[in-house]
Amino acid sequence: MTKVLMTFPQGKFKVLTLSYDDGRNADRRLVEVMNRYGIKGTFHLNSGLLGAHDRVPREDIAELFRGHEISAHTVNHPTIARCPKEQIVQEIMEDRKELESIAGYTVRGMSYPNGSFNKAIKEMLPMLGIEYSRVTESTGGFGMPDDWHEWKPTCHHNRNLLNLTENFLNINKSQNLYMMYVWGHSYEFDNDNSWALIETFCARAGGRDDIWYATNIEIVDYIKSFHRLQFSASRSFVYNPSASPVWIQANGKIVEIGGGSQVQLS
Repeated sequence: MTKVLMTFPQGKFKVLTLSYDDGRNADRRLVEVMNRYGIKGTFHLNSGLLGAHDRVPREDIAELFRGHEISAHTVNHPTIARCPKEQIVQEIMEDRKELESIAGYTVRGMSYPNGSFNKAIKEMLPMLGIEYSRVTESTGGFGMPDDWHEWKPTCHHNRNLLNLTENFLNINKSQNLYMMYVWGHSYEFDNDNSWALIETFCARAGGRDDIWYATNIEIVDYIKSFHRLQFSASRSFVYNPSASPVWIQANGKIVEIGGGSQVQLS
């Protein structure tokens, strides 16, 4: 029988993603640094606050975040666990509508404003078209999430970033999948005079052949595509009903299963 393991694209077993909130003008410098080193991320925006209080204006959003992900953060950034459900629905759906009109694609992720959420809010999100949401509690580790609507990052960039980066880069055991997920607010680099930190991080972590650089939603979509694969009972062949390719390790060999393709494994 064929022994199958999930891998990331091209057979990689490590993924790196960034997640930044609020859409402040410091995002411009952050994006430039990320692009320079080939690092991808997700930017969670409040559509009702665009252009106000040092935030990126609406007309600059699409071009600035091209190649990254535009994601929801509610319209007005309320502490949503204190809000009635009608307001929560409006805050999320209206944010989606406006951001989608800017981005030109479906917005399916978010981060909780002020880190505020509860079980009832989590249960609402799938019905509002939200497939994941990031929290602020960090793990300090590199495991994959078991709850997309309570997605815990590895660390805030102010918390042991460079040491964690070295630990991540030095992982060479491919028995598991590993994710490094960094979050924060770009204005903190101005406030803390710490732009050298993110420059050092991106220079060290970027441009590596053994890491998949992805946005939050790209990770979600890829994992879900793997779980949609249809294996024969003997695992001698597999069909991929998704449009995008998925890579697996089959009896120790890396195999690409193209979108809409059936592949013989043994």
